[in-house]
Amino acid sequence: MLRLLLLRHAKAASPSGTLDLDRPLAKRGQEAALVMGDYLKRERLAPDLAIVSSARRTQETWERVQPILGEIAMRPDGRIYEASVGRLLEVVREVEPKMRTVLVIGHNPGFEELAKLLIGEGDMDGILRLGQKYPTAGLAVIDFELESWGDIAKKSGRLERFVTPKSLGTGEDD
Repeated sequence: MLRLLLLRHAKAASPSGTLDLDRPLAKRGQEAALVMGDYLKRERLAPDLAIVSSARRTQETWERVQPILGEIAMRPDGRIYEASVGRLLEVVREVEPKMRTVLVIGHNPGFEELAKLLIGEGDMDGILRLGQKYPTAGLAVIDFELESWGDIAKKSGRLERFVTPKSLGTGEDD
């Protein structure tokens, strides 16, 4: 079995004169990233590999999650920033099969579109909530009964859960 963790970056600030790529996390985003890191650890969802967009807000999300999870291989990937669903699928399909659980930290609308493309069944409440909104710091856990990431196809995944800071009772969703 393969497990894909899609974590949208936490809430970003929008300082004037700052390029979108360089937007830092807002205070609320910093707190939400820690909440999601604690959740990943508590639920034993630590990945074998993290693939992180090159945007500052995704890097800062990882910088808050990683110390909670411990030593995990991280691969920055600039292709995730402003990526289409096809590009995101390409990034995931390139992962080596020995990496059984992979965390990708990136952006919307790509993450919502990728999750909708991959999920064929699973947690119906989560599927409905994900379809309405994929907020910052939202986490989709998608399982595949496959042996190779290259075999992932449309509707081949099962949504195991969809978690947000608000659903954990620790904040608001953006």
